[in-house]
Amino acid sequence: MPAVDALPDGTETIHIMGVGGTAMAALAGMLVDAGYRVTGSDGNTVYPPMSDYLTSLGIEPMVGFNAANLDHDPDLVVIGNVVRASYEEAVAVLDRNLAYMSFPALLGARFLDGKRSIVVAGTHGKTTTTSIAAWLLEAAGKAPGFLVGGVMANFDRTARAPGANHFVIEGDEYDTAFFDKGPKFLHYRPTTAILTSIEFDHADIYRDLEHCQESFRKLMTIMPEDGCIVARMDHSSVAEVVQEANCEVRRYGPDQEWDGTIDAVDTVAGKMAFTVLKNGKAWGQFESMMVGEHNLYNQVAIAAALDREGITVTELANGFASFQGIRRRQEVRGEPGGVTVIDDFAHHPTAVGLTLEALRMRFGGRRLWAIFEPRSNTSRRNVFQDAYAQSFDAADVTVIAAPFDQSGIDEADRMDPAQLVHDIRSRGNEAFNLADAESIATMVAANAQPSDVVAILSNGGFDGLHAKLIDRLEQRFSAVKS
Repeated sequence: MPAVDALPDGTETIHIMGVGGTAMAALAGMLVDAGYRVTGSDGNTVYPPMSDYLTSLGIEPMVGFNAANLDHDPDLVVIGNVVRASYEEAVAVLDRNLAYMSFPALLGARFLDGKRSIVVAGTHGKTTTTSIAAWLLEAAGKAPGFLVGGVMANFDRTARAPGANHFVIEGDEYDTAFFDKGPKFLHYRPTTAILTSIEFDHADIYRDLEHCQESFRKLMTIMPEDGCIVARMDHSSVAEVVQEANCEVRRYGPDQEWDGTIDAVDTVAGKMAFTVLKNGKAWGQFESMMVGEHNLYNQVAIAAALDREGITVTELANGFASFQGIRRRQEVRGEPGGVTVIDDFAHHPTAVGLTLEALRMRFGGRRLWAIFEPRSNTSRRNVFQDAYAQSFDAADVTVIAAPFDQSGIDEADRMDPAQLVHDIRSRGNEAFNLADAESIATMVAANAQPSDVVAILSNGGFDGLHAKLIDRLEQRFSAVKS
């Protein structure tokens, strides 16, 4: 049976392959809310925060993509893009003639049709921008639907069906599924699209920057004539793509129609006061816990987009001030002995650099550690080997872990952590290469001092490093007190 483009009539049970992914788990929550019985499988053990979220939904992920996972004969199977056609469970879907869809296709058909869909796309800033936009609409009483690739403190879930007319969604340029190689965001029926940036990423599916831009050009072609694109136009890679749009374009960034300034940063409260400018004049003054220049412009983009949706400056101010943050985006996981342990998802070299610069701004002159795990499909390769060295300039001490499972990457194409440490040191900064979470936790716990900030950067679980480090720091400093 070929993939279906709508839910089969009478669908009651839905099985999700790849349920441990942030977006897939979010979809599971929406489907449970809509009354479906949902099961799921994943290739590996699912870790917090997604495992906690799935448990709250009553879903215990089956570990391994095995044919037996389908023995309950679901009415529909949703196949995530982590699933390969050769996996036993995927083969069984086809052999048993079960109806199947991709996650983006299901989302578009079941939840986005007829809604004002605000799609946040770009290489960087998608999760943060989507999260804040969803909360601002909620704070303004619009009861939006949303799907975010992260856990927001203001909500008890990562996705929700709309209570009214708006839906805010993180628009990923990664391919949809093994049977649909187009980018996910083509299924999201945008009314407004925010385009934060375009850089070369996802080296496992894109050849170069131009190849990445091709996907975003496809997004331009599906925009309705009465739609709007809010684009970071001081980035040439974005400006080139947006030229092909046939709808309103709201330009934001330095010296653009929509601009912004950082007025002050409170390094104790960890908050930023900023002004949004429109045509060079102050349009609104706001306060937010999301600190840094990249977060300034993420929030400028949101202001430009939601202004078009009729949200007032006062409503925006209330929303920005009451936004409580996102897990794995400058998230404070603990402060044992006065050492602040931060969790962040940053993995692309640009995101790493921006995150560390923002943390430097947020925490002032406190000594900053950067602990980096090359884990993404791009960071495990040497395509950005040289670029990463300067990404850690804002850190006082950098620790590079062994890249996560490079067995499927040709040896000549692998990231070399020892070389990266050498390059960081050549820039005058302190750096170390340690093999695993155990050795990193031991070393950092032994050397960190009260008031240090330790930023752990990984797009995965990092073998539980956060908890291990906090535990060792607590042991060390409790021993000192006794």
